[in-house]
Amino acid sequence: MTALPEPTAGAFEGRTHLLPVRVYYEDTDFTGLVYHANYLRYFERGRSDFLRLISIGHAELLDQAEPIAFVVTRMDTRFRAAARIDDALVVRTLYEAIQGPRLIIRQTITRGDQVLTQADVEAACIDLKGRPRRPPEALRNALASWLLP
Repeated sequence: MTALPEPTAGAFEGRTHLLPVRVYYEDTDFTGLVYHANYLRYFERGRSDFLRLISIGHAELLDQAEPIAFVVTRMDTRFRAAARIDDALVVRTLYEAIQGPRLIIRQTITRGDQVLTQADVEAACIDLKGRPRRPPEALRNALASWLLP
């Protein structure tokens, strides 16, 4: 059997993570447009794959002596244009800052040069009981060079 490549986790362009996403039938509503909640799924993939590419995986964060996870505490989303079945999109993710337990993230979904959706996201690090925690040192160090100066 031929070994298949791992699924792509995207790539970096400067400080911005780029994740290609294809729109499938399952992503659309009865009009053939991407259902609004699926943009949030694309944004989640962008945030997760950004961290994966800087060697911070969710599984590793859960396997620590003091496990942590993330929870989205705020998301300001602006829908500008609709994506359709078979569109090739790019999720652009920029981690801007760490403020206490919070990560401040800016995301955009584009089709070619057209901006379809934008989101300003605040995600918090939490322990497994749901209490906010400062990001562990390894995460802060891994993100340090990617944050806004």
